[in-house]
Amino acid sequence: METPGSQSSLHRANLERVVRAVRLAGSLTQAEIARTTGLSAATVSNIVRELKDGGTVEVTPTSAGGRRARSVSLSGDAGMVIGVDFGHTHLRVALGNLAHKVLAEQSEPLDVDASAAQGFDRAERLVGRLIERAGVDRAKVAGVGLGVPGPIDVESGTLGSTSILPGWTGTKPAEEMRERLGVPVHVDNDANLGALGELVWGSGKGVRDLAYIKVASGVGAGLVISGRIYRGPGGTAGEIGHITLDESGPVCRCGNRGCLETFTAARYVLPLLHSSHGPDLTMEGVVALAREGDPGCRRVIADVGRHIGSGVANLCNLLNPSRVVLGGSLAEAGELVLGPIRESVGRYAIPSAARQLSVLPGALGSRAEVLGALALALSEMGDSTLLDGSVPTAAPAFT
Repeated sequence: METPGSQSSLHRANLERVVRAVRLAGSLTQAEIARTTGLSAATVSNIVRELKDGGTVEVTPTSAGGRRARSVSLSGDAGMVIGVDFGHTHLRVALGNLAHKVLAEQSEPLDVDASAAQGFDRAERLVGRLIERAGVDRAKVAGVGLGVPGPIDVESGTLGSTSILPGWTGTKPAEEMRERLGVPVHVDNDANLGALGELVWGSGKGVRDLAYIKVASGVGAGLVISGRIYRGPGGTAGEIGHITLDESGPVCRCGNRGCLETFTAARYVLPLLHSSHGPDLTMEGVVALAREGDPGCRRVIADVGRHIGSGVANLCNLLNPSRVVLGGSLAEAGELVLGPIRESVGRYAIPSAARQLSVLPGALGSRAEVLGALALALSEMGDSTLLDGSVPTAAPAFT
């Protein structure tokens, strides 16, 4: 038995610190592990050797700053995680290992009017097919990250009111999927997962304070503060779409007037172009036409960018992030939307905060949320399970 404060308990704690640092980053050099954990280089070297001998990590030659180094990552056989993303019209699933390597992905259309039970059943079947096609051992699945387009109550895990999947309000997505899959399931909203995905794999890599802005049928933000998602006590942090721009403006679904969402979300923006471009125009179509030079679509995209920039300026003044990443189909407009965002930030944000901010398009596109779900599953794993080799051994009940 390990006594608190004993050499054995201290050694165990150091092992877990190193494993945690590598698990969250995907891969680190030994020098980076030392900086991240605060352990000495000699201690890190000894621990990495022990973990390598035990099969927990893999060590490969690399270079850092022009010098030879050794990159440490978790073993590809240490376990698997699954990401599931429910969207307005899609269901996406991804399979990855603990070394942050994405092994397989698959998506299919999702009927917005389908019941929650139908959606969960389809996700269960799609997860099973993906695992079978990838040829991995189901017993190696350590956890699932789940994304939904609505607010999740932190304490109860209940999905709040959502206009995107209205029949799902009041359900408990993590509990439902845990019963179907037989492994731990962690749930978050799509904006937070987009932020996680871009933080780990995309345009947010290497920064510790960022906001991921997603504009679709609604407007939301995933906030990363000091390297961690900030959700707030009730799980509703990041509702940037309900910042008031005009208190005499259109009535928003939240009951207020002139919210940012009423000037930027697809349901409000597309009608502006119906008389000139027809009623079947989509936001993706607006972006494509704008890039081809259509003046009406360019004007609408620029106006949306300026409105988003006003909301971003408020974030700068409150939180002072170093980076804002724009996700969703709107990001495909590139400088047509990013330029106006920066213009508004320069006008309305505190100058020092505006100077420190970079505004970039997301690098992951429509994959951001499902990869963020993988990152969520990775971040919620316990390090002791890896050291003890106790990744769940009972095969999940996938069908």
